[in-house]
This record gives sequence, C-alpha cells and structure tokens, in this order.
Amino acid sequence: MGLPSEHEDTGAGAGWGHSHERKGFFTDTSICIGCKACEVACKEWNRNPQDGDLEILGSSYDNTGSLGANTWRHVAFIEQDQERIEQARESGRRLVGLGMPGIGPRSGADAPAGAGGCGSGCGSRPGADGEPGAADRTPPDTPEFRWLMSSDVCKHCTRAGCLDVCPTGALMRTEFGTVVVQSDICNGCGTCVGGCPFGVIERRDDGTISAKGDRGRVEQDVPHHGTANKCTLCYDRLVDGQTPACAQTCPTTSIRFGDRADMVDEAASRVRQLHDRGMTEARLYGANGNDGVGGTGSVFLLLDEPEVYGLPPDPQVPTAQLPAMFRTAGIAAAGMIAATALAFLGGRR
Repeated sequence: MGLPSEHEDTGAGAGWGHSHERKGFFTDTSICIGCKACEVACKEWNRNPQDGDLEILGSSYDNTGSLGANTWRHVAFIEQDQERIEQARESGRRLVGLGMPGIGPRSGADAPAGAGGCGSGCGSRPGADGEPGAADRTPPDTPEFRWLMSSDVCKHCTRAGCLDVCPTGALMRTEFGTVVVQSDICNGCGTCVGGCPFGVIERRDDGTISAKGDRGRVEQDVPHHGTANKCTLCYDRLVDGQTPACAQTCPTTSIRFGDRADMVDEAASRVRQLHDRGMTEARLYGANGNDGVGGTGSVFLLLDEPEVYGLPPDPQVPTAQLPAMFRTAGIAAAGMIAATALAFLGGRR
C-alpha cells in the first residue's frame, strides 16, 4: 500500500500510451461525512436507476449496500469503538515500522509540536490545513467512537482485469487512462464481472423474459441481464474539461480529482499530516504501482486495514499469470508428446 519509486506511472506498461495526463480520484476517507451527495450526483448525471427501496439496511445505517450496475458511487458506513481505533493505529504503526515508503511521520525540526501523539484532543483542532480560507480537513470523529465513511468507486486499474478478458472489445482504455464500457458493443456476456478483483462491474438487470418448457409453455419469468455497467469517471464530462459529478458536488473535498500523479502526491502529504497528529492508522490504498493491478486510478486514504472497507488487501488481476500458465502448459504438452513418441518407438522395437 506504499508508493512506487518516484511515483512513476505504470500506465505505459499496461499498453496505455496517450500523451494526455492520466486522470484519477483521491478519496480522503478521513473527512467523509457520509452525506451521500456523491451517490446522488452520480445517479443524476448518469441517469442510473434506483437500487432497491432505499430503506436503511439492518447491518448498518447505509441504504444502498454496495457498488453495482446501478450504483457507481457507494458510501459505506462502519462503526468503530475505542478498542478498534487503537487496533487500527497499532496496525498503522507496524506498517510504518516495516518501511512504508514516503508517508511516515516527520521527525526533528520538521515535525510540528505534539507530533506522534495527540492524546484526547486528536482530530478536534480547527483549521486543519493552516491556511486562511482553506477547507477544514479535521477528521470528524472523537477518541471514543467514530464512523469510518468511505465513498467507494471503480478503481480504473492500471492493469484492468475487466478490459483484459472482454471478448468483444466493449471495454476500452480512454485517452485519460480510465476504463469505460461501450454499451453499444457489450453483449452482456458477463466475463468482465469475474475479471474484476474488486467486484465493481456488474450487468444491469433489464427486466424479465419468459422461460419456456419443452412443450413451449411459459413456465416462469427469469431475470434478463443487459450490458455491463460501472463508473466511467464521467468520461463525457472529461472531454469537455469538466470535473466528474461526484467530485464536483462533494461538500468536504473528500473526493478530489486531477492528474493521477498529483493525486498520489497530495494523498501522501495528507497521510503525513495525519501521522503528525498521532493518527498512525492513516495509510494509502491503490498508490503502489507494484501491486497486483499496477496501481489504481482511484487512490484512497484509509483509516484502517483494507478489509474493514471491503477492499482486497492484495488485489490481483486474474490475467497476470496467463503467460506463465501458457509456458507451463506448453512444457507439459511437449513432455507428453515426447513421452508418447518414446512409447511408440519402444513398442515398434
């Protein structure tokens, strides 16, 4: 979950060679207030249908549940008590101790007063950015209890499994480095659904069709799945030089948008700020170009381990091992052919 050396962008290694800067999100979960404005803006701009009846779920105060074909932005609600907060901070301290690059706390003359521990006042100081008129980015929690609220979205991976496995070419890499589904080409096969290590992309249920028995009688209505759907990073807005709808409407600047390299730099700086306040649980997700998907276009600042947010700790693109598998299969096939030939020749003698 650290940073690649010198923040290199691995997009070129994934076959993306446009001259445009790669665009992406930085989602700072430490200042998300769970208002779901991003969910509403996303649905409104993309004209996505409603998911369910929007009743509060029994598992939390959330009312949408997860990302899906109709929900391209989803805000999770996670409650934590003091014991879990301390466990998260200890986990973060271990990461720093292991040498998590680029985001450890400053020391010496560069460290602000009180760095390394903020006691009972942690996260309660106003004017977090220290600049007149700057947005207050103080985490809205207390030492005894907090909500972990995180606005999840498609990761727009550097090495995108959904794009790799699509048999029709419906998924494409745009000039902004994002991954988009072309609905007029998608045949709804669902191969991409299994190719996403984050479980983001899904087929939209387009209603029901009548299933007939062997005598032609209508026996039942079954769901009919249409094309695959997921976040496009508001591609139609990007081509017009606009900000994606979710980032445009976020009232706390929890969702930030820009050149991906700048987002990674800003995310690393923000983690340092939180570490200096004693919030050692702060960590980055998706910024490491050496992970199993080559880093993601959507970078997250988390306040606990990825699993707490429903994110895989070590995402792997399913097609990453294909070359090695093909080589192994080739060697095995050659061995079988050689063994068959030897057995045949031995039989003739």
